[in-house]
Amino acid sequence: MPGAELPDLPGVLTGRQVRATVAAIAAEQDADGSLPWFRGGQLDPWDSVEAAMALDVGGAHDRARAAYRWLAARQRLDGSWASEYRAGAETAPAAESNHAGYLAVGLWHSWLCTADEALVSELWTVVRRGLDLVTRMQLPGGAVAWALRPDGTPDDTALLTGNASLFQALRCGVALAGLTGEPQPDWELAVTDLGAALRERSDAFADRSRYSMDWYYPVLAGAVTGGAARDRLAGDWARFVVPGLGVRCVADQPWVTGAETCELALALAAAGQTDAGLEQLAAMQHLRHDDGSYWTGFVYPDDARWPVERTTWTAAAVVLAADALAGTGPASGLFTDPSALPAAGTSQESAGWLPGGAGTVTP
Repeated sequence: MPGAELPDLPGVLTGRQVRATVAAIAAEQDADGSLPWFRGGQLDPWDSVEAAMALDVGGAHDRARAAYRWLAARQRLDGSWASEYRAGAETAPAAESNHAGYLAVGLWHSWLCTADEALVSELWTVVRRGLDLVTRMQLPGGAVAWALRPDGTPDDTALLTGNASLFQALRCGVALAGLTGEPQPDWELAVTDLGAALRERSDAFADRSRYSMDWYYPVLAGAVTGGAARDRLAGDWARFVVPGLGVRCVADQPWVTGAETCELALALAAAGQTDAGLEQLAAMQHLRHDDGSYWTGFVYPDDARWPVERTTWTAAAVVLAADALAGTGPASGLFTDPSALPAAGTSQESAGWLPGGAGTVTP
């Protein structure tokens, strides 16, 4: 597959291997642009955006645009998406907040990769509807409800991992708002309150501490930084990390998963621990298939891959981690440099964050 040159990560992955993984993701994309977990399988908006970001890293920009346009065409009027699609049809209609928000991360990542003003203009309204819904779902105290009830009101439950993802999504949305010349002060207020909740109000979130994502995602998303980030990662290291194999999905099961391991690698890089991130990316390579795709997970007492599937989102996590750890791609700092996005409450015009002197997109 033609595209951007991808650097080698000595002892971990070669650029050619990363390119093969990008090609493996592209091979699962349907002709209409949809990016399911695997061809013929389910599609959810969050994972589809992640896979599209990996395509952009590999230079497959037309494919990434097609994936984003597929999602844009299926956004509901309230800004939400269904939580699952199969063959283009909604198969799980629940509207989840992290699905509504994540296109903002994908579009900002695409802008960093391509500086495609036309795509930003085309999808800006879609991103705005999604993040407006997220802010409407924010609960007292700053956390965001995980889903809408059937009557359209927010559920009372907030999930920490999803909220950390929304923290990043809102900041990307603020960046896009500056790019389009349409500031969104409500988003800035929302992300300020959400960041405070993630750092200071653990009781605002449902207790899912057995999941590794709740451990590292506040660091990955940039809500917890510096020494606090390093302390957080060190605190539960022994609970989740299996030396030489990767990261448990849940602390009480002997099951390591590739995506979680790569996400931990991203969190480590964000905390300034790049060497440790490289070690984790290297540790999960036992999940690599000959064609560059990746098995989802491994039950190590049984020496068994489980589930028996190779998912686009697992492969995408590998590509994004490799790009971030190499630090050479135009979007590589999105996950590793929390300061690269505008701070909540900061005027973009005075913050000087626009990459390469980029101007304002006219929607």
